[in-house]
Amino acid sequence: MSRTGFFVGGERVQGSGQPFASVNPATGETNYELAAAGAGDVAHCVAIAKEALARSQWCGLRPPERARILGAIADGIVARSEDLAMIQLRENGKVLAECRAQVASAAATFRYYAAVCETAGAEVTPSRGDYLSMTSYEPIGVVAAITPWNSPLTMEAQKIAPALAGGNAVIVKPSEVTPSGALAVAEIALAAGLPAGILNVLTGTGVETGIPLVSHPDVRMVSFTGGTETGRSIAKIAAERLIPVALELGGKSPHIIFEDADLERAAAAVQDGIFEGSGQSCVAGSRLFVQRPVLQRMIELMRARAEAIAVGMPLDPGSKMGPLASFRHREHVERFVHSARAEGGEILAGGGRPSDAGLAKGAFYMPTLIGGLDPSAHACREEIFGPVLCILAFDDEEDLVAQANGTAYGLAAGIWSLDVTRALRVARRLEAGTVWINTYKQLSIATPFGGYKDSGIGREKGVGGMRLYQQIKSIYLGGVRL
Repeated sequence: MSRTGFFVGGERVQGSGQPFASVNPATGETNYELAAAGAGDVAHCVAIAKEALARSQWCGLRPPERARILGAIADGIVARSEDLAMIQLRENGKVLAECRAQVASAAATFRYYAAVCETAGAEVTPSRGDYLSMTSYEPIGVVAAITPWNSPLTMEAQKIAPALAGGNAVIVKPSEVTPSGALAVAEIALAAGLPAGILNVLTGTGVETGIPLVSHPDVRMVSFTGGTETGRSIAKIAAERLIPVALELGGKSPHIIFEDADLERAAAAVQDGIFEGSGQSCVAGSRLFVQRPVLQRMIELMRARAEAIAVGMPLDPGSKMGPLASFRHREHVERFVHSARAEGGEILAGGGRPSDAGLAKGAFYMPTLIGGLDPSAHACREEIFGPVLCILAFDDEEDLVAQANGTAYGLAAGIWSLDVTRALRVARRLEAGTVWINTYKQLSIATPFGGYKDSGIGREKGVGGMRLYQQIKSIYLGGVRL
């Protein structure tokens, strides 16, 4: 089997780390083998990125020139859209329609930051003396971007595009589950005119590749999306090194249904919010809070919807939900469902692997509803990151807010009510970085995104998403009287 190298300085490289296999979660078959970067490879890559930043004058290009290349990268992604969609499908099992949508999102992200790069201005600040004072936004330097396996193409674009727009060099460390999309984007960027060495990709494990990257003295910022415990470890290293971090971490998002809500519309949104992508989303609405008078009706609606979801092979046009991204992750989800049973939970739908023999070789798991749990149960408090919805009742706003805020997480939330005043009031009280009212999982690259509490530090997306990867310099010009 041929081994795929990682990408440093515009070239494919075979590293000194332990090679690893990419496995198709729908079939259990090996896709291909990949090279892994050891500590020496990481050090070489950082040196290449630092040199490229100095040699190429990437950060010194006028904004329209950087914007032109970012736009060309978007064009390249569109030209290879079907190939990129298939890469993601083979590696994490998402159905083809979702993979295509995420490729389109990645291209749109590069176009957005091309526009931000070209149009964002600095400030002339109010003078308090005989001087002109102004701000200058400058690149941080070499940035490490560590991305997850659930939506790799969108997550990588969400970090690479603003970091490049800000004038930085970027080293991407993708998840070992989904390494190939980042490699393809790096090739596209090189062909689009990005100087060699400005965008590099290191494949390998967190221990063998990720820790040396985060710890390297010439890496001046780390941007990470993934689990909270890993984020905490990265934050400790960054704190010792006194470098900035952006952390988008776990979630246990409450999806709230008041008794006056349009229950049919709400049920459709709840379904998409938890079962799209097999529930492997940081903003998955994994806790459904229903006001008690309509609890049984919502359970009936959700059971009917869960049981109607077509679980199948990702390339099957009829499939609405594919496998989980890995067999190891399916075991993680299964342990949570077992714990829910042990803590008195009632399985209302799903709760196991599909009976279809044609799916037996893949990491499939059925859409699952669990009722009857106490809010303190592990399945109600900890991130499962799978197609598992815990259904809980509430009586009034005070009861709801206490339950909804009763986890360490605070990434997102959803509210359904015809009383907009009440919905806005509750939205202000929820400890969450994003709150949707009478909709769910609507995401815009133009709108800031991030979490409260253990769900992270910093905000990605929007104009501030580029500023995240820049530092501010204040400049005073004396002898000027305004």
